[in-house]
Amino acid sequence: MCGISGILSAEKEQLNFYPLKKMLQTLVHRGPDGEGIWQNDAKDVLLGHRRLAIIDLSNAAAQPMRYLNRYTIIHNGEIYNYKELRTFLQQHGYTFKSQGDTEVILAAYDFWKERCLQHFDGMFAFAIWDEKEQQLFAARDRFGEKPFYYFENDQYFLFASEMKALWAAGVEKEAEEKMLLNYLALGHVQNAADKEYTFYKNIWALPPAHYLKYTPALKKLSLKKYWHLNKEKQIDITPDEAMEEFGALLQHSVNNRLRSDVAVGTSLSGGLDSSSIAALINENTGGQKTFSAVFPGFNKDESPYIKLLSQKLEIENYTTAPDAVSLLKTFTDLCYHQEEPFTSSSIFAQYKVFELAKQHNVTVLLDGQGADEVLAGYNRYIRWYLQDLLTHKYAGERNKAINALRQNQIPFNWGIKNYAAAFLPMHTAMFLERREYYQILHQPDINPDYLKQHVRGKEWEGIHKAPVTKLNDILHYNVTEFGLEELLRYADRNSMAHGREVRLPFLDHMLVEFIFSLPSTMKINGGYTKWLLRKTMDKKLPNEIVWRKDKVGYEPPQKQWMENSLMQEYIQATKQKLVDKGVLHPKALHKKIVAKEAVAANNYDWRYLCAAQFL
Repeated sequence: MCGISGILSAEKEQLNFYPLKKMLQTLVHRGPDGEGIWQNDAKDVLLGHRRLAIIDLSNAAAQPMRYLNRYTIIHNGEIYNYKELRTFLQQHGYTFKSQGDTEVILAAYDFWKERCLQHFDGMFAFAIWDEKEQQLFAARDRFGEKPFYYFENDQYFLFASEMKALWAAGVEKEAEEKMLLNYLALGHVQNAADKEYTFYKNIWALPPAHYLKYTPALKKLSLKKYWHLNKEKQIDITPDEAMEEFGALLQHSVNNRLRSDVAVGTSLSGGLDSSSIAALINENTGGQKTFSAVFPGFNKDESPYIKLLSQKLEIENYTTAPDAVSLLKTFTDLCYHQEEPFTSSSIFAQYKVFELAKQHNVTVLLDGQGADEVLAGYNRYIRWYLQDLLTHKYAGERNKAINALRQNQIPFNWGIKNYAAAFLPMHTAMFLERREYYQILHQPDINPDYLKQHVRGKEWEGIHKAPVTKLNDILHYNVTEFGLEELLRYADRNSMAHGREVRLPFLDHMLVEFIFSLPSTMKINGGYTKWLLRKTMDKKLPNEIVWRKDKVGYEPPQKQWMENSLMQEYIQATKQKLVDKGVLHPKALHKKIVAKEAVAANNYDWRYLCAAQFL
């Protein structure tokens, strides 16, 4: 895990080091263990790297790294199967000076060119300058765990791990008005229709599962998607066979993500996902340290489950207790690291967990993120599961599923609208898109003049809903189009703010592909979401965790925090800032601040608090 940045001149201008050094200075938190800069002989290409040493701590693994007197790489992330790839490439004549994964990327690129990406199991964003071809090749991992931002004009191509590095090099920081409006009205922090968009004008994101090529002499930039998640493939498999294969793939993923030359621990929330990772690590190594956020006195505090698991597995657990005061003290720093708005205070708890890990000298943490999106863990997926059973004429199974869910007292919505949505998926998607369109136009506090000035001709930008005919459709939409990448951005920035690395076993691409090939009844069944994971972890975890019925997602006491008098003053001040900038109508200042839970809809006052930090 590191920070990367680069400047390429499209005019063959000889570049000086100063702008790149300023870029690297903003990325010190991502790589506290060292800095490296490389410039080509023509002096029109500059590559910079901040290092967080995790695999091969020697100078042999330092970057920028040269290979075959042709390629130079800067890399952020990990290739978990680097040992297997190294062995294969050695058999084909390649030699290595280091013991890390970065040199393996270079050899793999020389051997396979862009097809090397199909062979990587990992989280990564890297850039390779090919001196022979005079071309930059850059790529990002399949799900978007690692970031890659860039800016391009007729003179320069700049890229970096974080946008603050681009600002440091002189790129203007200017919010994109329609993205701001989408956030204030809908809570969206991504452009659902185009994943290249960011919250800022002229700064673009390389989408997940994409690579780019940039040729300075031609001023030519091209992007291409290299991986597609197949949501249509279905395999014929029994539940017992599925559990065996799923368990093997998950254990293999955990094992690979334990490869490290520094201390490895686990984020532990008390839920099924993180508890499963902790249990599988314990089977492999034992003696792990786990880190948790707790909220004493809050009705959704996970402390009892964290203690239960810690006692059963005999593992060390360390806790942090975020509160309103610590949120206020940290909020500016939190926003600085996140760079774009976020939807709730949940990420603050995650931020504090990584801070806790740093205090205990644990550099790498495994985490259960991604399981809910892949295995249909959220209760909101239930209605699409029932629609799936309805449209595929499994009436008996649907009635049985409804009864089981009701017996388990799992909250879900099911009525005449769901019948209509099941048989009219295109119309439903269009209806949902139009509803969001009207929400933007009729958000109660937005200044009408701001809407007229910045929305005209852009009304539909960032609005996109996928037609859903089966459970896999909505899971695919959340995993690859809208939802998961937002959470991955939070995790990357929160971990890197403290120089920690987070690894996500549930996002092994082979595991995800296998889960998507299974019928929906292996994801939701018997009145439970994430049925396959529960069945696999049964007997490995306490029943109180495996078969919990009340787990709805990680949630801090945000409503209580927003009711704090100092927080209310802060929110009022941010509303004033938005009024002064013409975004909100002055009448918004006279409305009482409405404190809401982290998962509540239309949490406008939280959005005002957050958005004002980025303008």
